[in-house]
Amino acid sequence: MTEKYINANGIELAYEEFGDSADPAILLIMGLGTQMIGWPEHFCAGLAAQGYRVIRFDNRDIGLSQKMDTLPTPAVLKVMLFARLKLPLAVPYTLEDMAHDAVSLLDALNIKAAHLVGASMGGMIAQLVAGYFPSKVLSLTSIMSTSGRKSLPGPDRKIALHMLRRPAKADAESMHEYAMRTWRLIGSPAYPPTDEALSEKISRSYQRSYYPAGHSRQMVAIMAGGDRVKALTSIVAPTLVIHGKADPLVPVSGGIDTARLVPGAKLELIEGMGHDLPDELIPRFVKLIGSNAAAVTPPL
Repeated sequence: MTEKYINANGIELAYEEFGDSADPAILLIMGLGTQMIGWPEHFCAGLAAQGYRVIRFDNRDIGLSQKMDTLPTPAVLKVMLFARLKLPLAVPYTLEDMAHDAVSLLDALNIKAAHLVGASMGGMIAQLVAGYFPSKVLSLTSIMSTSGRKSLPGPDRKIALHMLRRPAKADAESMHEYAMRTWRLIGSPAYPPTDEALSEKISRSYQRSYYPAGHSRQMVAIMAGGDRVKALTSIVAPTLVIHGKADPLVPVSGGIDTARLVPGAKLELIEGMGHDLPDELIPRFVKLIGSNAAAVTPPL
C-alpha cells in the first residue's frame, strides 16, 4: 500500500485505504506509539471483503503523520506524580485533541459517519468520538482499552517498570531488543509469535519511522486524560468491547468496566489474549467487528 496525506485539524495525517470508496467506512485508530501498520493488512482486507471502505492512519506525532516537534516533551515521571496527586497538568495535547483529529479526518475525506474501531489508546480516542460526536459514529468497537477510571487496576508492575526504563541508547540494536522484550511481556500467552515474525514486525516499524518524543507526548496525554465515564454513558452507537483475559498492560477489568458503562454494549472476552492482535485471532476480530457494523443501517 502507498500512503496518502491529508490535512485534518490543521495537521498533516498519513493514511491508507482498503476496499471500495463507495462502501460504508470503517476508521481504524491505533494505540500508544504504534503506527497504522499495527493494523495488519490481512485484517484490513478482511473487513474490506465484507463490504467496507477501511481507513487506517498514523495518529499525530507518530509514523508518517506530522510530528509535533515544536511542542515540549514532558518528563513522564513528573506527569505521573502530578496525576497521582491530582495536580493540574500542562500537556502538549490531549486525547480530546486526538479525537478531533479523527473527526476532522472523516470530514476531510467527505465521510459523514463511520464505524470506529480503536485499539488500546485508539479505543480511548474512539470512545471520546462516539460520546461527543454521535452523528459521526455508526458503530464502535473498543479493543483492549479501558474507561480510565482510577479505581481500576493498572498494568502489571514488572511491565510498568520496563516501559519506564527505555534504553539509554537509541541505536537500532538497543531499540530492537527493547521492543522484543516489550512485546514478549504484553503479548498473548496463548498465541505467541515466532521470534522471526516478531523481529520482522519490529524492524519494519523502526525502518518506517522512529520518533520516541511522540510516544512520550502520547503517553502524557493518556495520563492527563482522566476517566471517560461521561463520554461512555452518553454513547448511542451500537458498541462492542473486545478484551483479552490475559492482558497484563490494560487488565480485563478495564474492558468490563467500559462495556458496563456504555448502554447496550456487547462484551467479548477472549481466553489467552494479551495486549496485541495475534494473527490467529484476526478472523475472529473481523467477524465480530463486521457483525457489530452490519447491525447498523448507514444514513442516506
